[in-house]
Amino acid sequence: MSLMKRLWFLLSAFTLVFLLTGVSMATGYQHSLTIDKMIFDWSIEGENIAIKLTAPTMGWVGIGFRPTENMKDANIILGVVKNGKVEISNEFGIEATKHIPNTKNGGKDNVTIIGGTQTGNSTTLEFSIPLRTEDAHYGVIDPKGDTVVILAYGPDMTSTKVKHQYAKTISVNLSTGIMK
Repeated sequence: MSLMKRLWFLLSAFTLVFLLTGVSMATGYQHSLTIDKMIFDWSIEGENIAIKLTAPTMGWVGIGFRPTENMKDANIILGVVKNGKVEISNEFGIEATKHIPNTKNGGKDNVTIIGGTQTGNSTTLEFSIPLRTEDAHYGVIDPKGDTVVILAYGPDMTSTKVKHQYAKTISVNLSTGIMK
């Protein structure tokens, strides 16, 4: 078999694997939504959800799952890239406009950091969290049902304590990627 035919065969097989598994070749994630200027990519991987967030800021980027009123009751993940190092905090919404680290609320930090970068004027974070934990306040993220998700980012400052400059709440089925 000629080199060109072998390359064509390998490329075709590679493409077929990605199509059959539902993983996007462009992002490496099963699903992607662009909400205004923020990109939310994710994949359900067994008992976890792998997440990639990209926003037009040199500041913090965040996501919250299952809020009941604004940020109240949400499992919130906020992160920044400082001097090339990723710092992520797993927090819980204790009021409509207030959240604290899970570890200060009887819970655990359930985030596995995958990576993060700052390029141009944007910040990207990649991490994984469990769909279910033993934390009393965490709850369960059901990927087959519709999930309320908060997407947010802060101004060009590396502190996650600074109020967001952008926030949007959406409802999405995490298994299908369909937004309601």
